[in-house]
Amino acid sequence: MKLKDKIAIVTGASSDIGLEISKKFVEEGANVVLLGRDLPKLEKARKTIKDYATKTVALACDITKEPQVIQTVNQIMDHYGRIDILVNNAGIITDPIHFHEMTDDDCNLLVDTNLFGTFRITKSVLVKMLENKNGGSIINIGSISAERAIPKVHLTVYCTTKAAINMFTKGLAVEYARRNIRCNCVNPGIVNAGMIKSYLDYPEARKVLEDRQPLNKIGEPTDVANAVTYLASDDAKWISGVILNVDGGKSASEG
Repeated sequence: MKLKDKIAIVTGASSDIGLEISKKFVEEGANVVLLGRDLPKLEKARKTIKDYATKTVALACDITKEPQVIQTVNQIMDHYGRIDILVNNAGIITDPIHFHEMTDDDCNLLVDTNLFGTFRITKSVLVKMLENKNGGSIINIGSISAERAIPKVHLTVYCTTKAAINMFTKGLAVEYARRNIRCNCVNPGIVNAGMIKSYLDYPEARKVLEDRQPLNKIGEPTDVANAVTYLASDDAKWISGVILNVDGGKSASEG
């Protein structure tokens, strides 16, 4: 088991990707704390995990609220005594809209959740990792939108938040390397998760998306979870500051 007895936090854990990461972590021996804003939804997702009763805990936490974040991290520490792994999966994407039509509130929602929300939970967990002196692994979940804008899909501010997460990853990796804390980022491409799932129910729409992928298929949440598990494990003990595109080769292609 690659993560035997590790204590892991997964934010946005009721989402397709967050839940799959949680499942994979449990399979590899970790104890997983699932975080999300909607506790009933989180508990429903948690109960789909094997050995959920003994290997997982669900806690409500809104990463846009610093007092909630601090309280939640302290609660985890009181129960487990340490935090070994943090997966920053929580984030939002809004409907595509031209940048010039966005209000400050529209922009702030994306920035406060995707960027500052990640800052808040990471800062609180880092304090505990540093106190414990055993190091740790932080994995951010970004998007290939951090480096590729999509024609006719207006997501400029969303893409900007994800690009910032890439640099946040590199900065943390270097800043905390001598404290044995690693930080990496997984950037998924088009995955059968979230808003894209409804499109994939239509064979013609699925084929259009598949034809645009070099590997000619859409990714699954398990593809992302496998990459995250590797980066969280000691198999990747000499890997830090890496931005790993899990996208079927899309970021390497022209189209």
